[in-house]
This record gives sequence, C-alpha cells and structure tokens, in this order.
Amino acid sequence: MENVKFEGCNTVYGADQPEYKPLHAQRTGNVTITCYRLSFKERVKLLFTGLLWLGQMNFGQPLQPQLPSLNKDDLLDGQGGEDE
Repeated sequence: MENVKFEGCNTVYGADQPEYKPLHAQRTGNVTITCYRLSFKERVKLLFTGLLWLGQMNFGQPLQPQLPSLNKDDLLDGQGGEDE
C-alpha cells in the first residue's frame, strides 16, 4: 500500500525528512485526508478477507478519531457518509 498524490492535495508531511516517506494530504478545517493505492495482491486479499487493518502510533496519548472510507466525499463532509 502506498500513499498517492491526489486532486485537492495541498500539503506533504515529512517532505524534508529523509527518515520518513512523504505523506501527501489534503487539509481542510479539522480534517486531514490521505489516499492510498493498494497493490494487486493487497486488493485480492482485501476482496477475499474483507479485512482492513489500521495501526496508529499514539505514543501513550489518547487515540485520535479515525474515519477510514472508500469515498473521499465521506471525509470532506465530516459526517462519515451517514445519511441524515
């Protein structure tokens, strides 16, 4: 899985830090959006298992809200794609 640059991307985290891979993102208000491209093997595994794992390094601090989605619009509206 690799982070990809996408339409609306307006920042790159870690761009000048060689110890990190650059993280392309779109910052809008209180939401930061990133996008990832899965390899063919990862897509097949996801198709058959239906599982997506998410790890977050919080260094002993409270967990921050996460909102995995297959649709960018779900993230832009900040509602998680739920019908009102």
